[in-house]
Amino acid sequence: MPEPIDSTSQQPTRPTASDTVKAGWYDDGSGRQRWWNGTQWTEDYLSANASAKSVRAAMPSWFEPTLSTWLVGSVVVVFLLIALVSTGFYGLVMMAGMAGLITALYVIFTGRRSWALIPSRKVAAITLVGCLLATGLGSSAYGSTQPAELVAVEEPAVAEEKPAPTPTPTPKPAAEFTEEAPADPATVTEASEAAAVVVGDTSATDTTALALLATIPVKGKAPKTGYDRTGMFGSAWLDVDRNGCDTRNDILARDLTTTVKSGPCKVMTGNLTSPFTAAAIGFVRGNDTSALVQIDHVVALSNAWQTGAQQLTQAQRVSFANDPLNLLAVDGRSNAQKGDGDTATWLPSNKGFRCGYVARQVSVKATYGLWVTQAERDAMARVLSDCASERALTSSFTPAPAPAPAPPPPPPVVVAPAPAPAPAPAPAPAPAPVAPAPAPSVYYENCDAVRAAGAAPIYAGQPGYAPKLDRDKDGIGCDT
Repeated sequence: MPEPIDSTSQQPTRPTASDTVKAGWYDDGSGRQRWWNGTQWTEDYLSANASAKSVRAAMPSWFEPTLSTWLVGSVVVVFLLIALVSTGFYGLVMMAGMAGLITALYVIFTGRRSWALIPSRKVAAITLVGCLLATGLGSSAYGSTQPAELVAVEEPAVAEEKPAPTPTPTPKPAAEFTEEAPADPATVTEASEAAAVVVGDTSATDTTALALLATIPVKGKAPKTGYDRTGMFGSAWLDVDRNGCDTRNDILARDLTTTVKSGPCKVMTGNLTSPFTAAAIGFVRGNDTSALVQIDHVVALSNAWQTGAQQLTQAQRVSFANDPLNLLAVDGRSNAQKGDGDTATWLPSNKGFRCGYVARQVSVKATYGLWVTQAERDAMARVLSDCASERALTSSFTPAPAPAPAPPPPPPVVVAPAPAPAPAPAPAPAPAPVAPAPAPSVYYENCDAVRAAGAAPIYAGQPGYAPKLDRDKDGIGCDT
């Protein structure tokens, strides 16, 4: 076994990794004294002029910093400070543990002293265990200080065969009424003018939504200057169809199921499957619950104002704001998210309803002579391309087509009169009558003679008549 050198001995044979040699200064074969740490050579060399005493007293220099110690150490310190500022003390612990973990693994696999001056694999293994513990504890402590994140889990709708129970009100509404979708009015006000639209009759929208879209002009949006909901579209919700109910309650009654009313109009409770989300909502009228269900303008009023409604008459704008074609009962949260967005900026999260939703927007814009922007038209065409057979819808305010006029009667057939028949030839003159020859004179003695001659009864004027034969003087003789 080699021994450490002293002042009187010669340099011993250098140890190898397989030797069991205690730590000390040995010749590494290069003629220089190098520190053997008991298992491997270090990077520490003894100066040539060191005395034997200093040699025996010399300690390994693994704790002396090198250039790599300063460079790598500076980088690690910067990352530790960033972790401390951004994530706090526990983040600092995690970052320090990860840095030590990487350094210890480097020493274990390479056997070389690292920038952190870890002298051996044994020390590196101990460091590795400590860093793993520090990283785990720091991560656990950091996680416990963070607020739990709430994740909404959408459950699939389950068909309910039993009648829906009376919905229970929610303490606070998910959204509030807005100027675009206000609450129903306290009193019903009839519109001052009859409903009016732009299209001539229902035949204009009797086609597919994609074909109808091709007829709508494409322009840029006009400025929103002058827009006023009440001033331009009338107060909400006017009774335009003049059925005695305000428009909001008309749409609630149309779109909700199992409704309960107070009087002929006011909907008090009901159930809605919001077309925007496919989620079920229980509607209960109240200050804190009514806004859970809102009436959406499929084409928003402000959007209409910027795409042609400025040129409409007041009656047409009021009809637009109250037309059932342009209205849907939806959940309040989605209605608030939509705002006045068009197809290019907002679509329902319920993908199964998008075709019907866009077809309704196209129908509304065509019915009231509005235009679309290029981005809006592209988005509409993209949605409708997946459902090219989707039909457009017709407003109940649109006049029915005028009956086709009766075809004119066919011109009378002039029949040429048949030629008059040739006059019959005049008949030959009848020959002059020939006077009969006078009959021979006849005489009867009595009626017996008349009877014997076969002339009974005998009439006055006949040959042989005589007054004596006519006892009753009636002009007939021998009649008895």
